[in-house]
Amino acid sequence: MTEHTPRARAPRRALDALRATARRLDTATPASRDRAVDALRALAILGVVLGHWLVTALVARDGALHTESPLPHQPWPAPLSWLFQALAVLFLAGGHAATRSLAASQARGDSYGRWLRARLTRLLRPVAALAALWSVTAAALLLGGTPAATVHSLVELALSPLWFLLVLAALTAATPLVTRLSPLWPLAVVLHVDLLRYGLHLGPSWLGWTNLAAGWLVPYTLGAAWARGELRSRRAALVLLLGGTAATAFLVGCAGYPASMAGVPDGAVSHPNPPTLAAVTCGLAQCGLALLLRDRLRRATARPPVRAAVALVNLSATTIFLWHQTALAATTATGLMAGRLPGLHTAPDSPLWVAYRLAWLPVFALALALCLAAFRHHERGPRRRPSRVVHRHLPPTKSPHHA
Repeated sequence: MTEHTPRARAPRRALDALRATARRLDTATPASRDRAVDALRALAILGVVLGHWLVTALVARDGALHTESPLPHQPWPAPLSWLFQALAVLFLAGGHAATRSLAASQARGDSYGRWLRARLTRLLRPVAALAALWSVTAAALLLGGTPAATVHSLVELALSPLWFLLVLAALTAATPLVTRLSPLWPLAVVLHVDLLRYGLHLGPSWLGWTNLAAGWLVPYTLGAAWARGELRSRRAALVLLLGGTAATAFLVGCAGYPASMAGVPDGAVSHPNPPTLAAVTCGLAQCGLALLLRDRLRRATARPPVRAAVALVNLSATTIFLWHQTALAATTATGLMAGRLPGLHTAPDSPLWVAYRLAWLPVFALALALCLAAFRHHERGPRRRPSRVVHRHLPPTKSPHHA
């Protein structure tokens, strides 16, 4: 009897919808598309989102919200950032996708401007929605009497993903120039900049921002090499994985770099912005691991449910990345109306905070799902309605023999 109740039929309907989505995406996906790249992009985005939610806290203190991190208080989770801070894998996938897309565009005879416009439109279209929402939200909060420190913390957190999109857009625009560039050249730039800054203590402070392009250019050019058919061997992937891991361990253990690859507020050295030599070598290890997983990911995505899940994440990849910190900020600010909640507004200075934060992850995920439902159409763009022209109303086309 219970089989026919609406509650019992709900899981079956969800499964049928998932299967239908898998079939639809399968039909729309070109056979030449490397599904391993899509799987790596999906895993990297979800890893970055999870990592940010675990190492970012908005602490209620002195009548306002302030950004803090558990890493200065609890250094033991730092090695996890070597895996979850997977931005290098995103640039690897970006370099691979842009290189293949450019080659296909050139084969069709399209101009560089047309190709670039198509690549950047989907990447940057969601930015306008985020900027507009937070401009209105910040103004409303200030007019409503919210402390300026709270507004600053919320806006800074919500807009923090923008730097990634801007760097990726710049590298995408430079794809015709960097597709043949060896990763050793930008790696050498990062090495010399860090040597001047941290080894010799020379040069202005702004010199470090040179690494913002050079550091992420390393995995981007690796992705381009992968698209050209290089890096196919297991040996190349192992060299990247083992060499990058050994170099990162040396830099952390002997050169004084922080163990956490995630940014630490008020830290003397912060790896991601701008990327340090240790961040780049850790990224090389991540790229090596990603290349080792290619065949397994292709086999995994041969299953329709897995393939559908990967495709769905990729369809909203920019939206997920762009709005995940807004989900955290909105949950934290809204929860403050119920009082100072553990794991949400309390100082991240104990393992108990980590346990509470893990319990909040489903709430963050629900808030992100709401953001996706509201704003994912900005990434996909307006849907084109199918033409309703009926060919029988058109005059018959004359055969060339009767012309």
